[in-house]
Amino acid sequence: MRELAPWLRLIFRRPGRLIVGGALILITLLSGISLLALSGWFITETALVGLLLGAGAAASINLYVPGGGIRFFAIARTVSRYLERVYNHDTVLRLLTDIRVALFRKLAATARRDRPGLTGAQWLSRLTSDVDALDTLYLRLIAPTALAALATLLILLTCGWLFDGTTALAVAGFLGAGLVVATLACYWRTQPLASRQSDRQEALRTAVIEHLEGFSELTAAGRTGKHAAWLLRQAHQVTGNQAKIDTRSGWHEAITHGLVNLAAAVALWAGLSLYQSGAVSGPVLVLLPIALLGLAEAYAALPAAFARLGAVQSSAARLNNDCVGPETPANPRFPSPESLPGGFALVASDLSVRYPGHSPVLTHFGLQVGVAERLGVVGDSGSGKSSLADTFAGLLTPAHGEVNAGLCAYLTQQTVIFNDTLRANLALARPAATDTELWRALELVELADAFRKRPEGLDNWLGVGGSELSGGEARRVALARVLLSPAPLVLLDEPFTGLDPALRERISGRLDTWFEGKAVIALAHGPDALPGTDRVIHLTG
Repeated sequence: MRELAPWLRLIFRRPGRLIVGGALILITLLSGISLLALSGWFITETALVGLLLGAGAAASINLYVPGGGIRFFAIARTVSRYLERVYNHDTVLRLLTDIRVALFRKLAATARRDRPGLTGAQWLSRLTSDVDALDTLYLRLIAPTALAALATLLILLTCGWLFDGTTALAVAGFLGAGLVVATLACYWRTQPLASRQSDRQEALRTAVIEHLEGFSELTAAGRTGKHAAWLLRQAHQVTGNQAKIDTRSGWHEAITHGLVNLAAAVALWAGLSLYQSGAVSGPVLVLLPIALLGLAEAYAALPAAFARLGAVQSSAARLNNDCVGPETPANPRFPSPESLPGGFALVASDLSVRYPGHSPVLTHFGLQVGVAERLGVVGDSGSGKSSLADTFAGLLTPAHGEVNAGLCAYLTQQTVIFNDTLRANLALARPAATDTELWRALELVELADAFRKRPEGLDNWLGVGGSELSGGEARRVALARVLLSPAPLVLLDEPFTGLDPALRERISGRLDTWFEGKAVIALAHGPDALPGTDRVIHLTG
């Protein structure tokens, strides 16, 4: 259960909402039990009075009080269930928001070199399926189990009050056994299967995504049918394993129902003895067994929830290992920025850069960039410009040597626009930026007039990957985002891609003033594609 500890701490940061949501579940549960019990009492009392009147004996019954109670509990159950569903589902969405925000903050604070080398499909599984699995913790596990135990305790106290202590103990034995069978025993029986099922589902999900991503290659190789058949075999294994889990869960639910029914039978049997001795009346005799039958509703959902607990643990373990694991120790290839020599924004010494399994792109490379210096790096494709920029940004660990740099803003060669508003895309660089600052950055890249003409302005939706923009507009939005960053070091990899020479010249002239006091390293194929520089170095392939 240690895997769940960080997520439980996160969930319990909202104690007020959890208590209110739990109270609504409890009111719904008790209203349902009370409705059944009072209805049973009322029907029995009415039948007995009818028999007495038929026999000519004097008898009377107050129809209004129990009738009003039945209506009250019926309405209370309906209203509380509606409120509980609305409120608790809103709570779950808030909890999932907390989990996702905490997760993304951790990932954002972790350099890419320190993240596990998962595929895109595996990351998708972590950030969707594994996170969604955690909503089981509160709404399906914590609250129902705690409230079922509380309702059981209340019924046992009622049993001791209306009947006697011996009956209460006997009923407690059956209900306690039912609660254990529905929770701990079900978890113990299904945990190995559920854990493997979670891993298999992730593997299948990853394989399906990779199948879709590589469909063209599979088609070209003539392997589409064989790979699809393999996927179907994996899917059959997953569904077969799920059937085993459901079967075991179903048996535990059936045994739990049987134990609750036995508890009701014991209460009825003991009540008959008390009725014969005159200790309880006939309607009271019926009240408790029916209330116990109503308790079965609280127990019914527990086996299915605990059958999933093993899968939830596996999801939590994957998130802990891959996303929120222990802090990564400092990388000796990237010393602390505080150790930078005075007057320098970046110092690289004896660098060798290469990707795993490939020959070095650069070897024995050294560089010093002053605090306010403008450096240009030019070279042909494949000469290592982007690899060098990734290394400076801390995204690629050098094979040899070290890089010491301060906080940097990095415009990568690939233009990244998120499926959100213009404001949200720009605010990633400076969340506290005012509208005036956002418009200033847009003016510098000559996009302000275009967006002022649109009704939404800064709230204009940019579409998936910036689909609402042209290539040049998307590049300028990405450049404006980098301009807003307060980082003292700026890395620009092919900053003017997709821009015509005249526009590039106008924007380049404005950058000198904007970047005043900052160190800038710009990389491009030739000097004409660079902003203003103090010096230029050439890389050869």
